[in-house]
Amino acid sequence: MTKTAASNPIRDSWLRRMSGALYRRPRLVLATLLAPPVLWLVVIYLGSLTLMFISSLWRLDPATSAIVREPSLANFQDVLNPEKPYLQVAGHTVVIALIVTLADAVVAFPLAFYMARVASPRTRRILFITATLPLWVSYLVRVYSWRIILADDGFLNWALGFAGLRGPGALGDVPIAIVFSYIWLPYMILPLYAGLERIPNSLVEASSDLGGRAWTTFRRVVLPLAFPGLVAGSIFTFSLTLGDYITPTLFSGEQFIGNVVYAHVGVSGNVPFAAAFAIVPVAVIAVYLLLARRLGAFEAL
Repeated sequence: MTKTAASNPIRDSWLRRMSGALYRRPRLVLATLLAPPVLWLVVIYLGSLTLMFISSLWRLDPATSAIVREPSLANFQDVLNPEKPYLQVAGHTVVIALIVTLADAVVAFPLAFYMARVASPRTRRILFITATLPLWVSYLVRVYSWRIILADDGFLNWALGFAGLRGPGALGDVPIAIVFSYIWLPYMILPLYAGLERIPNSLVEASSDLGGRAWTTFRRVVLPLAFPGLVAGSIFTFSLTLGDYITPTLFSGEQFIGNVVYAHVGVSGNVPFAAAFAIVPVAVIAVYLLLARRLGAFEAL
């Protein structure tokens, strides 16, 4: 004889009342669903940014190396002091981030367009796997691989020597821009692919029926509709380049914002100044997002 669990009338009645209450209050259901991510955003992300800003107002006592928890703008004065190298480091980092973002956009757009609009399903899957394959490999392995290729005694310099050309060591910031562009390229391809895939074929066909040539259709139809995906990818590549400190340290030793922050936290122990300098990329990204919003990049998201 099989023994079945009897239903609990009190529990069933409570569940019915709860279900009815939630059904009549859709806003309550929405608030319940959004509560965990909003709580994480407010407590973890915005809370940590607030603590970072508060600690940036403290200072390090040069005599005792102790942190003085008194409000002061001394760290921001050091960051903005033109006689010190911090403004130059920030400007250099922003320029490299812009170059990397532009290079990734130029490389990723044709590939994402072919994947989304031209390739067959099988070819699309192969290209998708190929585009995301670098993400399966360790970050350090990819950086060291490029370090071997672009080093002064590396393979590329050895190959260029036969043609009498200058090697990577004479190219300034070009090698590190190449490494950054390669590392963050998948983060540009995927949002672009998603944006291009959502464009209805009827719009492209309508443009062709109205006499629009290929370039006109691309400029007036495809590019505006793919612009949100382009901006999303640029946010990834731009922000990741701004905050990276491992690649400059392992590859070229050049000073970036991340290197300066890491040096003041791990070497000198000047956490307040590191927090003040870490606000620079946050401010730059905020300005970048405001410009993107002004251009209407978020209207179609």
